[in-house]
Amino acid sequence: MSKSSAKVMLVDDNPIILDILKKGLEPYAETITFTDPTAALARCLEAPPDLIICDFRMPEMDGGQFLQKLRMRAESKAVRVILVAAKSDIEEHLRSFADQVEEFAQKPFYVKELASRAKKVLDRIQWEKMQQQASQEGVIRGRLSEMNLIDLFQSLELGQKTCALTLTKDGNECRMYFKDGQLHHAELGSTAGDDAVYAVALWGDASFQIDFNARSEKKSTTRSTQGLLMEALRLLDEGNRDRFGKASPE
Repeated sequence: MSKSSAKVMLVDDNPIILDILKKGLEPYAETITFTDPTAALARCLEAPPDLIICDFRMPEMDGGQFLQKLRMRAESKAVRVILVAAKSDIEEHLRSFADQVEEFAQKPFYVKELASRAKKVLDRIQWEKMQQQASQEGVIRGRLSEMNLIDLFQSLELGQKTCALTLTKDGNECRMYFKDGQLHHAELGSTAGDDAVYAVALWGDASFQIDFNARSEKKSTTRSTQGLLMEALRLLDEGNRDRFGKASPE
């Protein structure tokens, strides 16, 4: 999910925590903050966000009460929630809410870790939205700015999907075939197999199409989907170091 389309609401009575969380989520989402959970609920009725990150311990209305009120309203009952609480509160007071939240975030937390967990939830929401918007022919279209290649691969692997993933950029087209979540064939012009996958990993933004009706019996890759991802990430990191990491001569 791209930053422009992802919307996250932060609810906490501590404005300092809100400011820290907002900065941590800036790379991933458009955020709106509330110190007053009543005002946050009212905003949800007008414009439900994709995700709410809410503190449990708040005066007047705690996170559990906030969640109950959220689920009572048709406009907001489907909004995803991450509830932030101390370990003792999670164990003693929040077990009954486990099926109503995406997950619990335990205090104290690292902002980077919480932001990463929120990003995974947002990516899952984006994937579900794309599936809902898929045409009757079983085709999903989008851009890597909305869901990057790593997240696409992982979603196809976890879902054990059989399909063709086609990436297009500047007139170049790469077709990758998955069977039960494993990428078994890739072709980019005269390049095939692992090298074709590594080449498109460096593309950055591109348009993509997933056709769940397409099949290929060819086998050109030598690694698992996860293995291809790990090597692609290594090559990408290596390329970035070569490009930006060399010190200038004095």
